[in-house]
Amino acid sequence: MTIYGGIESGGSKWECAIGTDPSDVRAAARIPTTTPEETISRAVDFFVREGPVDAVGIGSFGPIDARAESATWGFITTTPKRGWANTDVGQEVRRRLDVPVVFDTDVNAAALGEHRWGAGRGLRTFWYVTVGSGIGGGAIVDGKILHGLFHPEFGHLRVPHDPAADPFAGVCPYHGDCLEGLASGPALEARWGTPPAAIEDGAAWDLEARYLALGLVAVISVLSPERIVVGGGVAEHPTLLALVRREITSLMNGYLGFEADDDYVTPPAFGAKAGVLGAIALAEAAS
Repeated sequence: MTIYGGIESGGSKWECAIGTDPSDVRAAARIPTTTPEETISRAVDFFVREGPVDAVGIGSFGPIDARAESATWGFITTTPKRGWANTDVGQEVRRRLDVPVVFDTDVNAAALGEHRWGAGRGLRTFWYVTVGSGIGGGAIVDGKILHGLFHPEFGHLRVPHDPAADPFAGVCPYHGDCLEGLASGPALEARWGTPPAAIEDGAAWDLEARYLALGLVAVISVLSPERIVVGGGVAEHPTLLALVRREITSLMNGYLGFEADDDYVTPPAFGAKAGVLGAIALAEAAS
């Protein structure tokens, strides 16, 4: 049997797993994201110790270079995460393990995993969003991950922002008040002075839902996904998805007779494991 390795390389931790599908995860590990050398070495050691594996899929925080023909394929590129800009991840893992490696964004990997086994199963098109330390989005179109000039950058959509009503300038080091700058976990903490999990003010979550809905209405208008799956730590707030559905329906204002119900905007079937399982699905594509 062919055995796959999966890595969800996040800004705060790497999730690593070995298996073939959600019912067959044979080993797993969580590795803190420290320096590139230390983090990559610990991930490689896990696969050597618990393997062997026949291929590895990596779903990485970004931006990344996922172009197979590029000399910097497998690199994390212009990330604001300190110490990780222009870091070779994919090629380094491939060299050290000497197996095929498939490299993509963490949200594209999660989208693939949910399409293969979870909340997107059987759909022709759907959109996966993560809202946590950053905001990202990935699409499945006709059963395949959507790639183009570069990977989708949902978090850097320029959503309407009224500084008079909301004077918060945003935290994105590139754009200030893009969607990620206004609605990511760090943005929530900077705006309200407390980590997202501790925010109890209903107005905070109303505003968060409004910004997310503005971004998702843009996606609905352009890609017309059959379902939107929203994951990530911020999205685990118990009322947020209901508020987002309400705001999307309000913003659409009856156009196309559209309403965002519980079946349209949903949490991932695999919760926080969607990314690493999706990385296993990526690895399967290499065999």
